[in-house]
Amino acid sequence: MSDAVIRYPDITRPNAFTQEELGWVPWLTPKTIDELTEDDYTALTERSRAQNPYFRLLVRDPVVLGARTRADNDIFYNTDAGLGRAEREVSAAATSRVNGCIYCASVHSRFASLQAPKRREDVQLLLDEGIDATQDDRWTAVVEAAAALTATPQTFGRGHIDALRAAGVDDQGIVDAIQSAAFFNWANRLMLSLGEPTPPTAS
Repeated sequence: MSDAVIRYPDITRPNAFTQEELGWVPWLTPKTIDELTEDDYTALTERSRAQNPYFRLLVRDPVVLGARTRADNDIFYNTDAGLGRAEREVSAAATSRVNGCIYCASVHSRFASLQAPKRREDVQLLLDEGIDATQDDRWTAVVEAAAALTATPQTFGRGHIDALRAAGVDDQGIVDAIQSAAFFNWANRLMLSLGEPTPPTAS
């Protein structure tokens, strides 16, 4: 792998939060598709991820990527109990909004809208106005908990748990809200330190 930092002087960098599908370019050299091994594909879990330069960069350490992907999938796709998928995505989107990760916010706000299509405008309010945007009690509790976990130092406390319970979130759902925010506090920092978003691809 080249140690040289890759620069993109000609790209127009997105400067607003959006639900559109953004691109992403790495500042370090990812593996090429031809370099990928079967162990790499196992770590990617889905072969289609080989098309994504972010995952081809992370797969330089396939053991860590494999653990990261299993955690990600369990947090967001294991929805037999606890918090619904849309609310997990809202937690991740709120975290990304606070951290300023335009790319991750675009991904998780879009997923939230796909899971709760009648609430697309509420999702957009989160992007446009931030965590103080008016939401119903349940989404407000999820967003405020995520924001408190994102703060440095963290301000999350008993009051956030009480607000989630008052909004009808059970203990498993509270764990799901916390894990969604915690995972993306880490993931945002990784993505922000390894590259940058690019504008949506014209259709």
